[in-house]
Amino acid sequence: MKTFRMGGIHPKENKFSAGKKIRTAEIPKQVAIPLSHYVGSPSESVVKKGDMVKVGQMIGKANGFISANVHSSVSGKVNKIDVQLDASGYKRPAVFIDVEGDEWIETIDRSTDIKRECNLSKEEIIKKIQDAGIVGLGGATFPAHVKLSPPPGKKAEILIINAVECESYLTCDHQLMLEKGEEILVGVTIIMKALGVSKAVVGIENNKKDAIEHLTELAKSFTGIEVMPLKVRYPQGGEKQLIDAVIRRQVPSGRIPIEVGAVVQNVGTTYAIYEAVQKNKPMFERILTVTGKDAPNPGNYLVRLGVYLQNVVDQAGGVPAGTGKIVGGGPMMGRSLMNLSVPMAKGSAGVLFMKDEESVRKPIKNCIRCAKCVSVCPMGLEPYLLMTQSERNMWPEMEGNRVMDCIECGSCSYTCPSNRPLLDYIRFGKTTVGGIIRSRK
Repeated sequence: MKTFRMGGIHPKENKFSAGKKIRTAEIPKQVAIPLSHYVGSPSESVVKKGDMVKVGQMIGKANGFISANVHSSVSGKVNKIDVQLDASGYKRPAVFIDVEGDEWIETIDRSTDIKRECNLSKEEIIKKIQDAGIVGLGGATFPAHVKLSPPPGKKAEILIINAVECESYLTCDHQLMLEKGEEILVGVTIIMKALGVSKAVVGIENNKKDAIEHLTELAKSFTGIEVMPLKVRYPQGGEKQLIDAVIRRQVPSGRIPIEVGAVVQNVGTTYAIYEAVQKNKPMFERILTVTGKDAPNPGNYLVRLGVYLQNVVDQAGGVPAGTGKIVGGGPMMGRSLMNLSVPMAKGSAGVLFMKDEESVRKPIKNCIRCAKCVSVCPMGLEPYLLMTQSERNMWPEMEGNRVMDCIECGSCSYTCPSNRPLLDYIRFGKTTVGGIIRSRK
């Protein structure tokens, strides 16, 4: 069975919410919709205090090509434009809306009918995706219309749909495939048309056999779509690792997937594209996994953007006793949350409760030169060396050792027998080196 060729690990899966049907999260009395929750420039508010808005109405206009529109997830009155702490602990501009009813803009098709035919041109499809504010829902939150607009001289040969969901605990993509499989495949055909490619592969890890069987059966009525089971291996959800697994091509250092003829889109993004193109529905909600070993009601919830995570957690039974840390996302690449007064964003995939004993760092010991961190790095880096250079502020050396290629998967820290905080130091060094590179330009 196929998988990527360099590095990787297999942490415990802990998919406690697998098979739990998607539930619609309740809408609170007020939401705080961030104007910046994706890669690129923050959007500019197009509403002001006192304005009445409807569900799906644009409230933030993209500020540049690598930016995304933001739409209201509720109907009601704009209370204020202010700053709000996000999941990373930074203050970001947000639109605060007091909820009144649930009135949607008239152009959204709210029927449950599946619309398979798309007669739009490539340019019209990309324009609809851009207008709807679609970004990558796999974690990177890169604006989708940018990925579908290759630079001059570059042409896509194949579309790869990332349905791997290799992060432990998370099941939002898995459940989406089970409940919205046909819509996802229609979304695949729409992206294929936008890219001008005739072949698409949906990569799914083999621990989701029900999703593989379901999509394989559905794909029989679609031309050019293959469902490919993959060996379970983390971090196979990384773009470069998935491309290597599916088509055996490796993206060169510092380059992007289109360099090897591939475009990768997350399965959740693909469904959002279907809704945008076929149903005129902007991106104002997504699925969130609430989970943990002691979670009272682990599950998958359809949550409107701007809803505080506390509201969703309360609906899921609250924070379990003995929780030492709450993580936004999965345990490998997620970030610890300061509190649950954080609004739902386009990149929010999970809320994970970690027990006291799991959340406490073990004592750091000296490096024993075992090279396990090197053997598991999916990018072929030397994490032990990068950590040492970061400790000593050796920024030119870190750049020369390709620190910018790090995908921050955490495999090195996970496997280190000396409990060394490799990723913490590498992430700090990568941020510093990235700033130096940008200043040169």
